[in-house]
Amino acid sequence: QVQLVESGGGLVQAGGSLRLSCAASASGRTFSTYAMGWFRPAPGKEREFVAYISRSSGSTYYADSVKGRFTISRDNAKNTVYLQMNSLKPEDTAVYYCAASSVVTTSTLQYRYWGQGTQVTVSS
Repeated sequence: QVQLVESGGGLVQAGGSLRLSCAASASGRTFSTYAMGWFRPAPGKEREFVAYISRSSGSTYYADSVKGRFTISRDNAKNTVYLQMNSLKPEDTAVYYCAASSVVTTSTLQYRYWGQGTQVTVSS
């Protein structure tokens, strides 16, 4: 069982930056054994993939729409995953969700545990 709580969302002007955090509390299995991902809603989809990071941070992957602007990282000692968002655009406005999976994947179906989300609003 993993509980995830996102924070760090807010209102920012286009071109600005935000850093999202996702704090995890896990029972029966340590945080470091989960791959972690960030997702956001998209037209026609419940949630679209934004980025993932492997258990040991050895592998990261990004959606084309955020590549070069967003960076995912994790601190297993703090049970926390981060999403640094730079050069934000109005189209990045969304609720951002973190999620935990047993495998490294872009598929929402493989993520078993989800947070409640944090709102990011980018004004033009």
